[in-house]
Amino acid sequence: MLRVQEIWSYPVKSMMGQRVEQCTLTELGISGDRIWATRDLERGGIRGAKKIGGLMGLTARYLDVSTGLVEITLPNGSVVRTDEQSVHEIVSTAIDHPIFLEKLRDAQDLEHFRRGAPDSSDIMQELRAVFGRTDDEPLPDFSSFPPEIMEFESPPGSYYDAWPLMLMTTSALRALSQSVPGSNMDVRRFRPSLVINTGELDGHPEFSWTGKHALIGTAQIEFLAACPRCVMVTRAITAEIPADREVLRHIVRDLDQNVGIYARVTVPGSFGAGDAMSFVS
Repeated sequence: MLRVQEIWSYPVKSMMGQRVEQCTLTELGISGDRIWATRDLERGGIRGAKKIGGLMGLTARYLDVSTGLVEITLPNGSVVRTDEQSVHEIVSTAIDHPIFLEKLRDAQDLEHFRRGAPDSSDIMQELRAVFGRTDDEPLPDFSSFPPEIMEFESPPGSYYDAWPLMLMTTSALRALSQSVPGSNMDVRRFRPSLVINTGELDGHPEFSWTGKHALIGTAQIEFLAACPRCVMVTRAITAEIPADREVLRHIVRDLDQNVGIYARVTVPGSFGAGDAMSFVS
């Protein structure tokens, strides 16, 4: 039987998040997920760790989900809260890049979500940098992404890169560790919403779930497409999880560029760690 092993919430886009024991799914994914993001004061636009890699060295956790109050732990162990006036300057100093923390806005505020200026006028160079591809590696199939993200940093009304949920399996994490034994395949590299315990199944069974619907607790989700990976999986998180390009080389070379699978919520509901996941179609 498939079961939810881990539930992850990420209060701030591109920062490390927190494991939770219970969650509620809305149409926007896990309630409270990615309510904050950073605006790049150099290049404009809401930006994540694809551009500002230092964000992945910070950890965010909720102090009050109802108000969106978040505590951010810096690499040196100090903490700052989102309601402190100095939070923007403190985070900017920690990541050595000027940013401003902004709370999620309504989907109608299109300018808030519009992409900032690219780093390069060469679109192929820009895409290879974002996706961490070498000159001889293919770029992802962009048809798996929502079309609006060509114009906006995320689908307006959300701070997700593409879809509201990304699931991984215990089988996939085990296969990754076996395939690249010299790398630390800590689950935090991959930022899943849910980790599903798939027992002794080999490889990456979630790749076969595309198009299926599943029931978890009182919620129902639809699996959409395998998740193409970008430069973020190579970023340093802690001293024990250092920058590592071999992680992405394996994913591109041996896994058709994908790890995990995207999903959307078709029936809102709630569930907890340990609950079963069953396919309904």
